[in-house]
Amino acid sequence: MHPGKSLARDRAGGCGGIALRLCTYSVEPGTPRLGAHCGTAVLDLARYSHLHDGLRLPADMQALLDAGPGAWGHAGDLYRRFSAELDSHDLVQDAEAGLAYSADRVRWHAPIPRPRKNVVGLGRNYAAHVAELKQELPAAPIYFTKPPTSVVGPDEAIRYPHGLTTRLDWEVELGVVIGSGGRDLEERTALDHVFGYTVVNDVSARDLQFRTPQWFKGKSLDGSCPMGPVIVTADEIPNPQALRLRLAVNGVTKQDSTTAQMIFSVARIIADLSAGMTLEPGDCISTGTPDGVGDGRIPPEYLQPGDVVEAEIEGIGLLRNPVR
Repeated sequence: MHPGKSLARDRAGGCGGIALRLCTYSVEPGTPRLGAHCGTAVLDLARYSHLHDGLRLPADMQALLDAGPGAWGHAGDLYRRFSAELDSHDLVQDAEAGLAYSADRVRWHAPIPRPRKNVVGLGRNYAAHVAELKQELPAAPIYFTKPPTSVVGPDEAIRYPHGLTTRLDWEVELGVVIGSGGRDLEERTALDHVFGYTVVNDVSARDLQFRTPQWFKGKSLDGSCPMGPVIVTADEIPNPQALRLRLAVNGVTKQDSTTAQMIFSVARIIADLSAGMTLEPGDCISTGTPDGVGDGRIPPEYLQPGDVVEAEIEGIGLLRNPVR
């Protein structure tokens, strides 16, 4: 599967060494590994780093996040070097050496296949979404979490839990991955702590979500947090409040908005969440969804087995998942 780009601008001009797009990939029968997506190729950063002077990079995303800015900069240098040489590379030979693969040959996983902690989500963070649900605007960010077991990657199934829900809903959201952590972070410098951005689909079982005031169960079913296909590093998205996001079910657009419509910005969320609570490398925050969810439609619409959901964000990519 090659991550789609129907909204995402290829700002690197088909690589060019500009954007750093990190992924987790595998080639059967191997295990998931850290990669960098460059147009038609996926580079294995750890193996490629062994061929060049400098820091040896780890083979998984969380370890790269833990390694800190020195490792991140080295990954960028290697990525740019490979990108500049891509036209002269023989991907068949590279694949035999385990250095790089054709992008349509690999399996794409969630960028962080199993986060260390729950994914933090935001409720009611777009005014139009609040209005479609006939609710009041929040005075402060509303948080809930989704466990690591809910995370799946591109093309993995959103499980339809027969007997548990009949109101399975979609929600495209901008995902934020923390790089340098901290506590009591200031809003004016909060974006300095972002490693990068990804696409999240906050799948929600509405009948479970609203059976009590606590949303956790309805947000936490297995397969209810598709994430990916890549993490785009923060320096490539200087303004996370200027991104178009869209979601389609079976090719029909259901959500189409921009992150400019957020009630609480990414910087405000990070500052508020970190007040008295330490954020750590690899922490994932899903920043809320715009209007167009199934529960807010007249009549309501919900996901069914056999549906295909495509969530995409400008500059990041397209996340496609079947419902089974």
